[in-house]
Amino acid sequence: MSVTSIASAAKAVEPALHSQHPLRFVTAASLFDGHDAAINIMRRILQASGVEVIHLAHNRSVQEIVEAAVQEDADAIAISSYQGGHIEYFKYLVDKLRELGAGHIKIFGGGGGTILPEEIEQLHAYGITKIYSPDDGRRLGLEGMIKELIATSDFEVEDKGDFSKPFTLGGPIDVRNVARAITKLENQDHHEINATASTTQIPVLGITGTGGAGKSSITDEIVRRYLYLFPSKTIAVISVDPSKKKTGGALLGDRIRMNAIAHPRAYMRSMATRSENVALSKHVSGAIDICKAAGYDFIILESAGVGQSDASIIDYCSVSMYAMTPEYGAASQLEKINMIDYADIICMNKFDKSGAKDALHDVRKQYKRSHQLWDAADETLPVVGTIAAQFNDPGIHKLVDLIFETVAAKTGIVFTPSAHVNSVSDDLKKVAQQAPIIPANKVRYLAEIATSNRSYDAWVLEQVALATKLYQLNGTLEILEAHKNDVAINEVIKAKESVVTALDPNCKLLIDNWPSVVEKYTADFLTYTIRDKNISIPLTTTSLSGSKIAKVMLPTYSDSGSILKWQLQENVPGKFPFTAGVFELKREGEDPTRMFAGEGCPERTNRRFHYVSVDQPAIRLSTAFDSVTLYGEDPATRPDIYGKIGNSGVNIATIDDAKKLYSGFDLCDPKTSVSMTINGPAPIILAFFMHAAIDQLCEKWIASNNAAHLVQKALQTKYGSLATPHYAVSDSGGKLPEGNRGLGLQLLGLSGDEVLPPDVYATIKAQALSSVRGTVQADILKEDQAQNTCIFSTEFALKLMGDVQSYFITHKVQNFYSVSISGYHIAEAGANPITQLAFTLANGFTYVEYYLSRGMHIDDFAPNLSFFFSNGMDPEYSVIGRVARRIWAKAIKLKYKGNERSQKLKYHIQTSGRSLHAQEIDFNDIRTTLQALYAIYDNCNSLHTNAYDEAITTPTEESVRRAMAIQLIINKELGAAKTENFIQGSFAIEALTDLVEEAVLVEFEKISERGGVLGAMERMYQRNKIQEESMYYETLKHTGELPIVGVNSFLNKKGSPTILPTEVIRSTTTEKERQIDNLHAFWKRNEEVAPAKIAALKKAAIAGENLFESLMDAVKHCSLGQITEALYEVGGQYRRNM
Repeated sequence: MSVTSIASAAKAVEPALHSQHPLRFVTAASLFDGHDAAINIMRRILQASGVEVIHLAHNRSVQEIVEAAVQEDADAIAISSYQGGHIEYFKYLVDKLRELGAGHIKIFGGGGGTILPEEIEQLHAYGITKIYSPDDGRRLGLEGMIKELIATSDFEVEDKGDFSKPFTLGGPIDVRNVARAITKLENQDHHEINATASTTQIPVLGITGTGGAGKSSITDEIVRRYLYLFPSKTIAVISVDPSKKKTGGALLGDRIRMNAIAHPRAYMRSMATRSENVALSKHVSGAIDICKAAGYDFIILESAGVGQSDASIIDYCSVSMYAMTPEYGAASQLEKINMIDYADIICMNKFDKSGAKDALHDVRKQYKRSHQLWDAADETLPVVGTIAAQFNDPGIHKLVDLIFETVAAKTGIVFTPSAHVNSVSDDLKKVAQQAPIIPANKVRYLAEIATSNRSYDAWVLEQVALATKLYQLNGTLEILEAHKNDVAINEVIKAKESVVTALDPNCKLLIDNWPSVVEKYTADFLTYTIRDKNISIPLTTTSLSGSKIAKVMLPTYSDSGSILKWQLQENVPGKFPFTAGVFELKREGEDPTRMFAGEGCPERTNRRFHYVSVDQPAIRLSTAFDSVTLYGEDPATRPDIYGKIGNSGVNIATIDDAKKLYSGFDLCDPKTSVSMTINGPAPIILAFFMHAAIDQLCEKWIASNNAAHLVQKALQTKYGSLATPHYAVSDSGGKLPEGNRGLGLQLLGLSGDEVLPPDVYATIKAQALSSVRGTVQADILKEDQAQNTCIFSTEFALKLMGDVQSYFITHKVQNFYSVSISGYHIAEAGANPITQLAFTLANGFTYVEYYLSRGMHIDDFAPNLSFFFSNGMDPEYSVIGRVARRIWAKAIKLKYKGNERSQKLKYHIQTSGRSLHAQEIDFNDIRTTLQALYAIYDNCNSLHTNAYDEAITTPTEESVRRAMAIQLIINKELGAAKTENFIQGSFAIEALTDLVEEAVLVEFEKISERGGVLGAMERMYQRNKIQEESMYYETLKHTGELPIVGVNSFLNKKGSPTILPTEVIRSTTTEKERQIDNLHAFWKRNEEVAPAKIAALKKAAIAGENLFESLMDAVKHCSLGQITEALYEVGGQYRRNM
């Protein structure tokens, strides 16, 4: 099950082993990234082996997996887990299943080399059926592991389990008996229920429709509103998916889309048709009767995708609904759809699609014909347009009201919400509806960029041809003048005048000024201006041999055409199109080196930061957060959270944590830059950081004005006799780490506005916001496409990002990037370098279009966008920055009319995590060195070099120091790196640049054909392409066609087995307990204020106000988890995709 063994799937065309009994597996990943890809490939092979798979995807808690396994009466669970927390996670899973009498369910797991052999033995002894290691993967292959899973789980489930044990999942109905009754019905073709169940008046809503119409999303929205509107009612959902004729397996794929069913009053059962060419299982009627007998108040039956003729669902329901999309073809196709004749309600989902209003009109006309309603007004017909993917869609509100009106009319059963719920529901219906992310008339933006950039290139060739002709004519003139041929001279002069007239004046200027450019770069010093500051930097360095080495090398062309082409397509660093770099020269004393850390509690990561930044002239902190923080949760004692606290990243739950994390570093110093690798909850963590910076400046003011008494007064007022928060020094010898002089700790537990006069605080706040430097990842598009650390609905997450940028513009935050648009995680999920670059730039231009649609000016936000790429070993990685800068500059200048600052694309590089291997880990440093060389030669703006041992553990202090040394040695010792445009002028580099640039533009056109980035995401184009490329890479690695030294070639005499870490970096129990205790203390001292701040935050969301403005206030009194939960209520949770 390890990621390293994915490639075995390539040879598993169809596994030979099929089970003797019907098998149902729940598959999931406890985290994200490559594990989501691995579990996806696993479940596909399971399906091909005849297994019915309930796939839950990534970031699933133990509770969610147990609920699914029990409700679905599963035979087995297969999970891809991750380092840190896996022991607690798997043990908790065993405990919860045993507690429910479901200990018969087999549990299989894996997680690469991060689950150590002794931990595997411990988990096997505890009750886990099997944990697979990378060596198991190499020995068995993925096909072999799948066969083991099936053989181990192949038994009759009907009599397994001890359901006499207390039912501890909550809710009024014991779902274990319901689930087992449905299993017996399916497997033995009989069931025992109350004889009156089939005649019991329980309303059944039948939902059917075409495949891909969004039935499961619609169902989820109906369930969410039902549970909220009717707080005493229960609901059951029976969802049917087709069985594969060839294999008998099935993907039961609706539960993955359902967020609302995670509720004690909701039950869901997925069923396979176990027949071909049908939309419903023959056991549906019995399953409905079982749910009626169990006492559910409302039942939803959702069918598999149907064709035009299928109307079978009407035989099983009280009220029927047909779900469709506007993309049904010609209007005449509507006459062939049987359900238009029979459905009580028609839901046209995906109503944001082009032509939706015309489609709605056509469907209403057909409905009138079918029902002989010639005189009915359109608005009275039960045909509703919805966008189920959009949180609080008004169409869904209308649909739900219509459903329960129809239920009442047809069955006489009335569902009445309480007055309180009604009023709150009305408030939620007032949530401001945002315009489409990308306006309909702008969806071809990527194709327009491709056209615009190619037009520029064609214009360059025209101008170059003219310039070459001018050069030739000048040469001809010289020869003729030497021979005094006046007639020919006059003809040539006329020809020259004609060429000069046709030549663009700016191109003529570039040619004429070339000698002065050469003179400028052969001088001893270069003086230039950045943000109104004159900077003078030497233009040469001197080698040990006494050679003067130029920092910028210029071409030695004589031909005006060659000189012009070089300036229009290459140019010196700092000049359009910025192919060689966005700054004229690197600033002295500021290498691109980033100091990476993230482990344990804030104090431990702070110590690591100080350790790696000692004696460095510039501080560039790169922060990794644990998965508890990544998913917007607070630390807690629940085992599947507790185990992850501070593992594989630092745990940050409150503003005090952020202050401790960055204490001792002057966050407002221009030489300090902070990068935060956070996504879903990025706006919240960003608000923590901003307040940490503001309060540091407040501390400086307090020191310079001898105002420490104000701090003591504020502490006494707020805390009295309560203990105040503090930086724990017990793990560092009772003192702060070297280099930390306490900046940021004086106001721990306080906010500057609680200490200083309002006018002073306002001035300091404005100064801090305009001074801070750094970036927050926040790129929700790449999360949806690749990594999967999304937590909020996509539209709401994008609105939050837009609110952050709008806040930055209002408050003049000009030195901090509001988003780091990331290709790194796209590459880590398996994309090749061209796909990584194309998808990342496409995402960047999507943010440009969205921010423009919100009324922002290009030059107000474009400088706040940065990019983040992975560097691998492929040849295209040598030019990834050059191509990115060139495409971006051309598009921003030509299409968007942005100024020079907006045209400059700044990007961070992280060496490839995918090329870190758990075998021969010492070789990883060699790969990292070569990738760092690519990045530095390509003039990246900042660089993070991975530690060689990250393949098997959280990096140690020693390995992080080695990783930093790689780029320090290149920058400080490698003579060739002293020339800042070292790769310019290489035929290979120029050819690769042109090749990759054109490949990216072609990919832009492909994405544009699918409705732009968001349209392509809906079709899962990006995900599919990434996974295909991942499989291609893994296949070549597996077959040996792609040689990887120490992995599949040049193996050592032991066969290069997986290396076990000599030092395992995990958070300690003390750190975990401290984080929980600190959180509870934070809650306690803010318990009177926090509810009002949360209410204000929700109100701002409902009113459509700038949420980041509200977040900046809320984070002073509310924890990460409190804010996340509040935003779920008004913004919606992310709905996973298959």
